[in-house]
Formats: sequence, structure tokens, C-alpha cells
Amino acid sequence: QVQLVESGGGLVQVGTSLRLSCTASGRAFSIKDMAWYRQAPGKQREWVAGLTGGGSQNYADSVKDRFTISRDNAKNTVYLQMNSLKPEDTAVYYCYIRTTVGGYWGQGTQVTVSS
Repeated sequence: QVQLVESGGGLVQVGTSLRLSCTASGRAFSIKDMAWYRQAPGKQREWVAGLTGGGSQNYADSVKDRFTISRDNAKNTVYLQMNSLKPEDTAVYYCYIRTTVGGYWGQGTQVTVSS
């Protein structure tokens, strides 16, 4: 079993930045791919960014050039650096990690961008 703990959300002003973190813990697993999703009120969960085991990054068009996904292998942690935040970025953000023993979701962290 793998547990994910997210942190870093909050209430911020338009144009500012936040960094989300998602740390995996458990026994006997290796991380393959990592991703971030988000779900705004009344909307379906949508994919935001992905990072493959080989290091390839991909982004949704809505966040390209503003968000950066990265990982720290030693800490089993994936990050989402969010710059130039907009009100439409307001959502609950979830990390997803695919491991050698299955896929796991974080508990979600609220990001609210105020204008």
C-alpha cells in the first residue's frame, strides 16, 4: 500500500505563485509516472500535467508555460509549480502516482485564486 500526502494549497491573489507537493510513502514500491489533476466546483476532474518515468513533461494547454511539474526521487515527491495564477485555476488539485504496485490518488489540496 502507498500513501500520498499533498500540501501547498491556499488562497492567493491573481498573478502570484504556489507550489504544490505530493509525497509518497509505503513499503516496497517504485514510482513510474506522476501527474496532477484538478477539479473545479461543478466540473469534472481534468488532467493538468504529467511527468513520465523517463522525464518527459506534458501539460494541458490551459496551464502550459505557467505550470511546471517536477520530481525529487530521493524524497518520492512530485511538485507542481504554479505561476501567474488566474481565477480559473481555482480548484482542488490532486496528485496521481503510478507505481509498481498500482496507481494512487492524493487527498486533494484546495487552490483558490482571488481577483
